Amino acid sequence: MLQAQEEAVVQAVPKQLFIGGRWVDATSGKTFDVHDPSTSRVLCQVADAAPADGMAALEAAAAAQRDFAAVSPRERSDMLMKAFELLHERIDDLALVMTLEMGKPVTESRGEITYAAEFLRHFAEEATRIDGGYQVSPDGKARFLIARQPVGPSLLITPWNFPMAMGTRKIGPAIAAGCTCVIKPASQTPLSMLALVDILREAGVPDGVVNIVTTSSSGDVMEPMIRSGVARKLSFTGSTAVGRKLLEQCADKVLRTSMELGGNAPFIVFDDADLDAAVEGALLAKMRNTGEACTAANRIYVHADVIDEFGARLAKKMGALPVGRGTEDGVRVGPLIDAEAREKVQGLVDDARGRGAEVLTGGEPLDGDGYFYRPTVLTGVPEDARMRHEEIFGPVAPLSPFRTEEEVLALANDTEYGLVSYVYTRDLNRALRVAEALESGMVGLNQGVVSNPAAPFGGVKASGLGREGGTLGIEEYLETKYIGIAMG
Repeated sequence: MLQAQEEAVVQAVPKQLFIGGRWVDATSGKTFDVHDPSTSRVLCQVADAAPADGMAALEAAAAAQRDFAAVSPRERSDMLMKAFELLHERIDDLALVMTLEMGKPVTESRGEITYAAEFLRHFAEEATRIDGGYQVSPDGKARFLIARQPVGPSLLITPWNFPMAMGTRKIGPAIAAGCTCVIKPASQTPLSMLALVDILREAGVPDGVVNIVTTSSSGDVMEPMIRSGVARKLSFTGSTAVGRKLLEQCADKVLRTSMELGGNAPFIVFDDADLDAAVEGALLAKMRNTGEACTAANRIYVHADVIDEFGARLAKKMGALPVGRGTEDGVRVGPLIDAEAREKVQGLVDDARGRGAEVLTGGEPLDGDGYFYRPTVLTGVPEDARMRHEEIFGPVAPLSPFRTEEEVLALANDTEYGLVSYVYTRDLNRALRVAEALESGMVGLNQGVVSNPAAPFGGVKASGLGREGGTLGIEEYLETKYIGIAMG
């Protein structure tokens, strides 16, 4: 029965490219496979776009830009609200599709659909709040009008780990601001975005406003669009290495860019922290999405006086998490996205053990089909371990002791990344002092989850540029125009 349901929801998702309001095959005539990471079996094939398809999608977006910019804010808001409602109506099928292509437990997939829908509702509200200004010049001889206008055709690149939410976090503000777009989802998880684009079409988004190209050759398809001079904006979520390459390409035509890149989040537990809350917070910050999140706690620093107790509690909880296929009842930990990801996690664990770290629980993959890895807690992880400097992107919690506030701040900031940090302490002055000193775009203070559609999400240093969500999210899709008026 379940297999029939799985096949039915996958079958219902369009598998073609969506360009100019029409579902079309790739000009290459090629497709690529989408796999279920819990079984490694092929779920389906989707269209494999060639560079010409990408340019056709961008030209469709450019052709629709003038008319869409003239659509009233209320109409754009209504489109997003209708899509918000449709996501909730179809949450069960959408969650199952996400679990099948990405692996996360279906309860987490449902949570992501809800989270994704909130970006649509949030930016539906922001669409009607775009403002400008009127000012008298200092000498009184002129007036300044400040107008806000859409940036224009935007290229949106989304990752595989949150395949729906990272789409709505970009498409929502683009539509709200009056921008057309071309979206390129990750090749591992294209189905969620294909389903979303179909919902946006049903919600009344005009032809050409949202286009989608799925491809197994991202660089080949995206670079001509970036360098064309037709696109005016690029929003990317993914690795810092790829982000750097894209920034170089964007420089040629001076594209407006916003990027949410890699992370290396420190999670700091002081000796006065509520340990029950800190353990629960670490579990959330580490194990959300099986650890495959840029916001995941990557370096856990615990005061030396409480590290043994903290480690024992965390290991007990993580070791008890049910691991399995995300469609099974009670499963809390799904597979990693592919074999390469699991091999990387094992390599990082082996490196840490070789440098003296102790395994409190886990430390190995599971036998059988799929790309499963046991939830793992390591303690005594030294600073020269690779996992102190690389994103783990897996269910591994590495603990290290510290003694002083100054020491742990130096350790926490000793990274090129700066996306998010977490701090647990009962001392209010220390909490504010440490939060201000941490070099990151976001801080979770006595909480293990910071993401919220109404808050500005983004990092500093090599973790990215710009912000998504909150009142700032729509700013990334708006240009400011100053109109000077002489007064006689």
